[in-house]
Amino acid sequence: MSKEHKYDCVSQLTNFGITYTDAKQLRRISMTLHRWHELECGTGRGAVERDEKTGKTYWYNANSDHRSPTPDRETGALKRLASIMASYPHLSAYIQGDPRGATLYILRPGDVPNGKSPDAYYSNGIAVCV
Repeated sequence: MSKEHKYDCVSQLTNFGITYTDAKQLRRISMTLHRWHELECGTGRGAVERDEKTGKTYWYNANSDHRSPTPDRETGALKRLASIMASYPHLSAYIQGDPRGATLYILRPGDVPNGKSPDAYYSNGIAVCV
């Protein structure tokens, strides 16, 4: 994939009024969440897990059946996303958790029909590509 193609989403985001700095940050957030979702699905060696009671994250090693603490990269990325999106009240973010496609979409007015869930229409938005 060419460098220009990777940054097409940045130019699309800036065309809708998002600053260049914020657009690049959205791309970084998308990359972080994409990798997190890959790790949640698991690799041949294990998967990242979140303890539902404590909220702490762990790496589960499938070979040794051992869990060890791991940094929670998801929570920080979601906080940064919320902070950026607060500056653009006319736009909204949608996170698609399947790592086989784009993870983050920025939805513009009209991308989701009134009264409908973004779950079925998020691909109308701007895919923030990794």
